[in-house]
Amino acid sequence: MGWVSTGDGYEVALVEGRVAARATTGRSAGRQLKSLPRALKGHPEVDRLRRFAEWLERHDAACVAQVDAWMVSSLPVPTGLLARVWPDEAWQSALRDLVVVGDDPDDVGFLRGATDAGELRLVNLDGETVRIAPRTVTLPHPVLLPDLDDLRDFAAELGMVQRVEQIHRGTWRRPEDLRAKSTEVRDFAGGSFRSRFALAARASSLGYRVSGGYAAARVRDGVRTVEAAVWIGEPYWDGGVETGALNWQDQDGRALPLVEVGPVAWSEGMRMAAALYAGRVIEEGKNA
Repeated sequence: MGWVSTGDGYEVALVEGRVAARATTGRSAGRQLKSLPRALKGHPEVDRLRRFAEWLERHDAACVAQVDAWMVSSLPVPTGLLARVWPDEAWQSALRDLVVVGDDPDDVGFLRGATDAGELRLVNLDGETVRIAPRTVTLPHPVLLPDLDDLRDFAAELGMVQRVEQIHRGTWRRPEDLRAKSTEVRDFAGGSFRSRFALAARASSLGYRVSGGYAAARVRDGVRTVEAAVWIGEPYWDGGVETGALNWQDQDGRALPLVEVGPVAWSEGMRMAAALYAGRVIEEGKNA
């Protein structure tokens, strides 16, 4: 973004998300100032740039949130849509280096670009740049990627960094020896917190919904949406609490037998339970 004159010997612009100023006269003409001069702090152009910076920040967060939702749900995304939003720096930052899969399961690679013609440019595991143009693609949840370890190694070799956590996202796979009628997991139960408020605040800060006595995450797993929930204590309880069991419910509120929980819902539920448990109070002298 270019510099805008304020008409009083200064120009202002957004530099790395903050309003900066430079003089247009005198010895320091053309040099960016270390701080905003007092005379500019209430200037209309400065206010306009600040509001614009706030909008850009919200837009950036919204792009990341949308791409994260596409990835967690593994829903098909129109290729043309990705190509249209790619020129936007916020969208590009959120999408760059995510693993994309086309119509053919072998059409998999890290997203590095998009063309005006609607093609996506990927770098595959052979290090080759390929172009694909299916009607839709998916940004798969990592638990669905069969070559996850290879993708992680390859990304590390190339120094790839994903804004949206995908290949380095924590994953859990459902055990094969579950009891047919079991409906809860207690691997992360018993984590102590000084107050219910502290546990609820942790859940909210991690992006999970707090409703009643539960921290919850809604996950689309295949053709249905399920909700993973961890008990965090009665809403109006002021004393210490412990994390409870993890369970999953369908859209009708029915508790799902663990054997019916899909791979994405299982992984995301366990990820939530582990993240809550990690914030527990650990007494001195006890192992973490």
